[in-house]
Amino acid sequence: MTQPLTTVSIGAGRVPGPRRATGGGAEPAPRLDSLTGLRWWAAFAVFAHHMTNLAPLPVHKVLAFGTYGVTLFFVLSGFVLTWSARPGVTVPAFYWRRLARIHPSHLVALLLAVPVFYSLSPDPADWWVKPLSAGILLLSVVLLQGWSLDPTVTFSGNPAAWTLTCEYFFYALHPALHRLFGRMRVRGALLLTVLTFAAALLYRAAVWHWPTSWLAQVPHPVVRLSEFVIGIGIARALLAGWRVPLRPLWCYLGAGVLVGWLLVSEGRSFDNAVAEFAADAARTAKAEWIAVACAAMIAAVAWSDVQGRRSLLRGRTLVRLGEWSFAFYLVHATFIYALRDVYGLQPVAWTNLRWYVPLLLVSVAAAAALHHAVERPVERRLRSWWDNRETSKAASG
Repeated sequence: MTQPLTTVSIGAGRVPGPRRATGGGAEPAPRLDSLTGLRWWAAFAVFAHHMTNLAPLPVHKVLAFGTYGVTLFFVLSGFVLTWSARPGVTVPAFYWRRLARIHPSHLVALLLAVPVFYSLSPDPADWWVKPLSAGILLLSVVLLQGWSLDPTVTFSGNPAAWTLTCEYFFYALHPALHRLFGRMRVRGALLLTVLTFAAALLYRAAVWHWPTSWLAQVPHPVVRLSEFVIGIGIARALLAGWRVPLRPLWCYLGAGVLVGWLLVSEGRSFDNAVAEFAADAARTAKAEWIAVACAAMIAAVAWSDVQGRRSLLRGRTLVRLGEWSFAFYLVHATFIYALRDVYGLQPVAWTNLRWYVPLLLVSVAAAAALHHAVERPVERRLRSWWDNRETSKAASG
């Protein structure tokens, strides 16, 4: 008998609330629309980071931290899968829904990306253009490319899609992780979350100490799993009754301070032993500290929505952009590098801002088209096909 799993979709669309038992039956908890708006800012951060490869601004070192928008996506992925849990969904149905949500848009974005990132005779100066290889492209079709540490393979097809390899790995493990966290109360969920963070720190310290060991060859999906698990943990704690003691504003300021400290400490030595230790700790485990900042931000924003507090992230425009953010993430780099192929890398200057607005508008328009023409309708049809199939099997059984 297939074991049921309680979960629903993530990646795009709004974040609904779980159903909570009350005296009159199961009542839906508040929707977390602010997390949908927050998702847009994560996607925009990645866009700003990639724009430095076409039109860098004088603050390009700050914009480079936009790559950690992916970290927020991974933590948010674990959170939303747990927060949005529904009873009665089987494990096979869960996997099918993940594929129905992710793969159609991925395949369309891949078709758009291949002419930009591949050539039969690539110019060595165009480092982002790779020689056409059917075998490597096939890996990107089925989203296995992210298991390789070779950049030619990892960033094959649509370069942004390596993160989907990680997501599919997370989805594969989610049924077991969901059961592990499902019976925990606040203290247990938070304790396991802290232990996950500690394990990630320990791994990062080990890689720093033994940079040529097998530890440095662990694939990206395994290394990034801790971010997903942290998201599960904070969602489970909230569902169990955790009252988050932080307001979102303090989390935003804290993330800003962290980024500032990372920028100041980069490549710098300190006479003070405490400052030097703090700088080494920050540099060595940069990704892990940022994951904690993202987790705190997500928890605070979610709790604020549960409390019904005012939130600019719930504005109609931001929520709509958040719904398009998955498609935006998939297509924006294709437009950026297509223009780089024509116009080349621009010198660092504030005048490069003139590139940002048109590219942002084009990417958003393409994302909206991909979302409404492919992502939503194809997902709906695939899910409907599965549900009809299950109904027919139940009727005949």
